[in-house]
Amino acid sequence: MSTQQQIIEHVVLFNVKPDVEPTKVAAMIAGLKGLVSLDLAIHVSAGELSKSRSCNSLTFSHILHCRFKSNTDLQPIIDDIMVVDWISDNNIINDSLKPGSVMRVTLLKLKADLVGNEKTKFFEMTEGLKNRFKAIEDVSYGENLPNDYSKGYSISSIGVFPRVAELEAFDLDVEMVKSLKEEVKGLVESEIVVDYVIPVAN
Repeated sequence: MSTQQQIIEHVVLFNVKPDVEPTKVAAMIAGLKGLVSLDLAIHVSAGELSKSRSCNSLTFSHILHCRFKSNTDLQPIIDDIMVVDWISDNNIINDSLKPGSVMRVTLLKLKADLVGNEKTKFFEMTEGLKNRFKAIEDVSYGENLPNDYSKGYSISSIGVFPRVAELEAFDLDVEMVKSLKEEVKGLVESEIVVDYVIPVAN
């Protein structure tokens, strides 16, 4: 049975050089997944992104995603290109990250002159996605905790889809995508969006 509690989300995005041997990349991913043995995180997943796009020069190839039960359990793990952590105050479904499900991670850098109620729009919009698009199994969002590796991105979210097909259908809903862009028009300076399929255990 699903339980609901406050969750600390920890996302690390990094880019692997294209000339690195595949065996070295596989060893790195295995090492990151081994962090689950530390018994600090309630979820650890790492691997290659299925899609990455941003409106700036930052590019990413891989992700590390962890969920912690409290802020005291959170210890930064990698000093790399992009690290964001946030407290997800909405009700997380702990077992939504099943093998084969897809995470869409969105990082936003807001315009500097925004006030609190304008920031709230993003949270309301993200929460509302579950009602507007039933295929979304879970959402997590929040304001990023301060660190030296967030590159000024202050708001993050994760949408969980059961399979790639549902995420593709979401992207093909032209009217919804247009509506979402209109809601945040003029508020966002830059965004990064990456998709990641939770690996099936061997």
